[in-house]
Amino acid sequence: MRAVVIPEFGEAEVLREAAIAVPEPGAGQVSIDVAYAGANFAEVLYRQGVVDVPLPFVPGIEVSGRIRAVGAGVEGFVVGQPVAALTIVDSGGYAEVAVTDARLVAPLADGTADRTGSDPATGTGLDLATAAALPSNSTTAFLVLDQIARLAPGESVLVHAAAGGVGSQLGQVARLLGAGRVVGTVGSAAKVEVARGFGYDEVILRAETGTAGEFDVVVDMVGGPARQASLDRLAPLGRLVVMGNASGAQDVGISANELWFSNKTVSGFNLAAYSAVHPDRAGQALRRAARAAGDGELRIQVETLPLDQVVEAHRRIESGSTTGKLVLDVAGSARIGDS
Repeated sequence: MRAVVIPEFGEAEVLREAAIAVPEPGAGQVSIDVAYAGANFAEVLYRQGVVDVPLPFVPGIEVSGRIRAVGAGVEGFVVGQPVAALTIVDSGGYAEVAVTDARLVAPLADGTADRTGSDPATGTGLDLATAAALPSNSTTAFLVLDQIARLAPGESVLVHAAAGGVGSQLGQVARLLGAGRVVGTVGSAAKVEVARGFGYDEVILRAETGTAGEFDVVVDMVGGPARQASLDRLAPLGRLVVMGNASGAQDVGISANELWFSNKTVSGFNLAAYSAVHPDRAGQALRRAARAAGDGELRIQVETLPLDQVVEAHRRIESGSTTGKLVLDVAGSARIGDS
C-alpha cells in the first residue's frame, strides 16, 4: 500500500512516499481504509526528531475512513462502517490502511459522505473530511477541560493559539461545558476575526495577555513568554494546563513554592500518553466529540490538501500560518511528485 514515511529526521522535504505492507489488526484492534488523515503539529515533532520514533516511521495520529477488518474480540464494528479514529498511540495515519485500538474509534452515521460536503442522508452534516479533523483536537478539548482542568460551570477560561486546530475547539467546548468568560489569544492581528468565530467572548493578541485579568483555567500550547504570562493570569485555585511548546522557546521553570503560596495548579497533558494508558476514556471523549460535531454543536473549519502536498502541509503548520485544521486526502490523492 501507499504511505508517507519519515526516512530520516529533518525538514519537511524529508517526507517520502513508500510502498509498505498492509497492516492487519491484532486482538482488540481494527484496520481502517483511510479516506482522510489529519495533519498536526505532533507529526512535525516526529519528523524533526523531537519525539524519538523508530525510522522509517509512518506519521499520522488521526484518520477517517471505513472499517476494513476487525480483530479478535472486537464487537460493535462491521466491515465498511464509516468511522473516525485516533491512531496516535502507534501512529500510521498517513497511509492507505491504518490499524488502531478499537477503543479509540468512533462510529459515524451510515450515510457519511466520502468527500467534502455534507450528506443529507445522515442528518448530521459530518462528512469524512470533517471527521478526520476531530479525533485529535476535539477529543483533546474535552479531555483537557473536563478531565484535567475539571472546569466548573461559570468559570473563566483563557486559551492560547485560539485560531489553531485545538484552539478552535477549546473555546467551543468550554462553552458546551458551561464556562463563563472565555478569552482566546492569537499571535497576529490577522487571526483575531478567525478566532472570534470559535466561541470566544474576546480575542486578544498574545502580547497583551498581561492585561486580560484573571482566569480559573488557562490552556497553553505555545510556551515561552506565554507560559509565564499564563501562570501570572491564574486566579487563586486556578489551573494551568500545559500541552505544547509551539514557540520552540526554552522551557519555563515554575517554582513549587509559588504554587504553594498562591494556591495554583499546573498540569501537563499529552494525548498520545493519555490514550496509551486510558484508551477507554480517550475513546469516550472522541465519541462525545463526534456526537457534538454531528449535531452541529462544534464548528470545525477544515481545509483539505491532497496527500502529495504533505510537505506543504508541514511547512504551513511549522510557520504558524494555519487557521482551523488541515486534513490530507489519502484515498483520492495523486502520488507525491506527480503533476
